[in-house]
Amino acid sequence: MFRRSLKSLTFKKTNVHISKMAKSSFEYVKSYELDDTLLPNTWIVVRIDGKCFHKFAEHHNFTKPNDLRALNLMNYAAYQVMKDTHDICVAFGQSDEYSFIFNKNTAFYKRRGAKLLTTINSKFSSSYVFYWRKFFGDEILQYPPCFDGRIVLYPSAENVIDYLKWRQADVHINNLYNTAFWALVLQGNLSPGQAEKRLCGTVSADKNELLFKEFNINYNKEKEIFKRGTILLKLHVQLDVKKKTVASIIDIHEDMLKEKFWLKYENLLEPTSKKVVHYNGPITDILNDQILNREKTKCSPINIS
Repeated sequence: MFRRSLKSLTFKKTNVHISKMAKSSFEYVKSYELDDTLLPNTWIVVRIDGKCFHKFAEHHNFTKPNDLRALNLMNYAAYQVMKDTHDICVAFGQSDEYSFIFNKNTAFYKRRGAKLLTTINSKFSSSYVFYWRKFFGDEILQYPPCFDGRIVLYPSAENVIDYLKWRQADVHINNLYNTAFWALVLQGNLSPGQAEKRLCGTVSADKNELLFKEFNINYNKEKEIFKRGTILLKLHVQLDVKKKTVASIIDIHEDMLKEKFWLKYENLLEPTSKKVVHYNGPITDILNDQILNREKTKCSPINIS
């Protein structure tokens, strides 16, 4: 009787010992990890930006002031991110930057900031490299590009809309300056320093006049992608006369500073919106990829819920 009780006591003691060992005595280091859960009930914006892209553009012979190959590659990389991350409702890109807006109530990675930022950044960066040849052909990638990133939280849809307007206004300001600057350098035979001095203190009207009078360039006729950047939307669209509705990611270059844009896409920030948009734009690389995938797999449309 006494022996059985002793064995039972020893067995229980051993169990406790094994349980402690399973956790490891080194596990205390986890206590140093900071909680980076983002504030709930807010819009999450992840913005990535090319690091030292002026040099990268020079080393890879980007066309000045805008390289359509580079912009299309940025858009395609962003599309890959958006396609794999259902909680992104809209993205906006220009030059070497891209912003991804998450649904207000997203629980993606439990709203952990580091997880969100690193996942989006790594997916974008790897896609940029992976699809390089699709857009640059025989132009060899000399070295890996680098993108930094940040997260900003906004409490209201109005703030998000103002953010998107701010980024698009930035496109116009920068592109008008760059168009005038490179016209002076490439066609006017000025040095970069001389061109910068020539444009110092000028306003938009001055630059438009300079382009038209000296170089016969009507800035209003420049490509919309150069002047407005690219907006990626998840919408239910009708692509043909058969009026078949399909859920798609579309890339457009419309003016977000005008109220009619927000009336047309009034449910843009609503993740469950089923509003149908009649799309009559071009079949871009992004749309064509989705069409081909549907034909190959004959699966259901992209899940945008």
